Amino acid sequence: MTTIGILGAGQAGSTIARAALAAGYDIVIANSQNPQALQGLVRSLGRGARSAWAAEAAAAGDFVVLAFPYRPDDQLPAAELAGKIVLDTNNYMIWRDGNYPEIDSGLRTVQELRQKQLPASKIAKAFSHIQHHPRSPIRVPSDNLPGLFRLARPSGAPDRKALSVSSNYPDAVELVTRLYDQLGFDTVDNSPLNESWRSAPGSPAWNNSIDGQTRGQLIRNLERAPQERARG
Repeated sequence: MTTIGILGAGQAGSTIARAALAAGYDIVIANSQNPQALQGLVRSLGRGARSAWAAEAAAAGDFVVLAFPYRPDDQLPAAELAGKIVLDTNNYMIWRDGNYPEIDSGLRTVQELRQKQLPASKIAKAFSHIQHHPRSPIRVPSDNLPGLFRLARPSGAPDRKALSVSSNYPDAVELVTRLYDQLGFDTVDNSPLNESWRSAPGSPAWNNSIDGQTRGQLIRNLERAPQERARG
C-alpha cells in the first residue's frame, strides 16, 4: 500500500487526503502543531489515515504533499524529505504572503524557491489551480463539494478535466500524472519549474479553474499566459 505524507491540514491538505484515501492510499497527515490537534480530522477521514509530527509524516510517505504557503524561514524536515518526490500545492499570493522580490521580478517562481529550500527532494507543483472548497456561488447541490471531487470524471469521459504539473524531474511528472488519473483528471505537463507561473493566480489557467478545463482548454490557457503577463 502506498502511503502519502501530507504536511498541512487545512482545506487543501484535508481535501487531498480525503481524495487519496478514496483512491486506496494510506495517509499520514501533520500540521504545524501536534498530532493530537488532528484527531477530529483523522476520525472524519476514516480508515487508512493517521496523524503524526511533521518529520514523522515526511518519513512515512512514499511521496509527500506540502499544503501550506512558502516562507523563506520555514523549518522543513529536509532530511526526511531527501530523495523523495514532493508535491507543492502552494501559490504565491501577495495579499497573504507579502512580496518576494525574486518572484516579482520573474527571476524565480515560488516552486523554484521551494526547490531551493529542499535541494535533495524532487519538487513538483501540483493541485494548485483547483478549488479545495465548495463552489461559490452554489448553484446545485454538487457545488457544495470541493472541486477535486465535483470535477472528477472517469478516464475517457468526454468532459474530463485536466490539471497541470510542473517539475524539473520526469519521474515526478509521471507520479503526479498517475495520481491525477486515479483521482479523475487528465494531466498537462507544464514543466520545468520555471514555467510554473503559467498557472499562478491571475493567469488564464487560474481564472478558468472554477468549473475546470479540458486538456485542450488548459493547454491553450497555459500558452496564453505570456500575453496576460505582459499586460501586467
